[in-house]
Amino acid sequence: MSEIITKQQNELAKLIKRYSVQDGVHATAIPTLFFIRRSKLTGPSYGVYKPSLCIVVQGAKEVWLAQERFKYDPADYLIASVDLPVTAQVTEASSDIPYLGFRLEFTASEILEVLSDSKIRITPKGNAERAMFVGEMELPIMDSILRLARLLDNPKDIPFLAPIYTKEILFRLLQGQYGVALAQIAMEGSCTYGIRDAIEQISNNYDKPLRIEELAEIASMSISSFHRHFKEVTAMSPIQFQKQLRLQVARRLLLTESADAADVAFRVGYESPSQFSREYSRMFGFPPRQDIKRLRA
Repeated sequence: MSEIITKQQNELAKLIKRYSVQDGVHATAIPTLFFIRRSKLTGPSYGVYKPSLCIVVQGAKEVWLAQERFKYDPADYLIASVDLPVTAQVTEASSDIPYLGFRLEFTASEILEVLSDSKIRITPKGNAERAMFVGEMELPIMDSILRLARLLDNPKDIPFLAPIYTKEILFRLLQGQYGVALAQIAMEGSCTYGIRDAIEQISNNYDKPLRIEELAEIASMSISSFHRHFKEVTAMSPIQFQKQLRLQVARRLLLTESADAADVAFRVGYESPSQFSREYSRMFGFPPRQDIKRLRA
């Protein structure tokens, strides 16, 4: 990594520290930009990554997508190009040198707008690709990231300049080593585009029975092609994808509401509380009641 990038990351680290004094995920005055700070190593955390650019400014992190592990640190960037249920863990952090992260969310329509305005020539691909990847940080990407973050010190400029700088970041990513893969989410006719629509359908109806025929039709694919391409994009089957969403929502409900496990199981779409308990234990390591008691301790 070049000395210039290191210098820019040091500046960005100071910005993040200033706008995230305590540990946690911090929203900023730029609605799509979030800063993350952790002063100690964390256990696994579960969530859904929206389409986003994630960078580690200080420390290191691992993200698991099904059985695949993605490791990244200040030399890298991570992109999730569709909604993906993941497990993440900070692997380098201390009170003296806290983990500092930067996350910028984006949409397929923003990608399409950049492709259209910039005249970048990318054709739809017949084969889907994994929707998560780690690339090597490059100076043009870091330049544009820092420009966006600096706007926080000039809030009156954010409404006009933040969309412009965000487009610049996406433009640089589309020119980078994974630009072709990223572009597919916005290109009608690509397999990733079809799978993205199916993912949206599952996410909006996670508590309903899964209808593969309907999902394949939404993706404009045969059932066999849909199964193959869905796993290529997400590293899991549609049923596994839905199960992760259900269990993550269930855990959140158990933490925030005074509801019992059986009630929550039915609310997220399970017909059998015992099956829910088994699958919950398999994913989180403890039965629902014991897990929530542990988290609240």
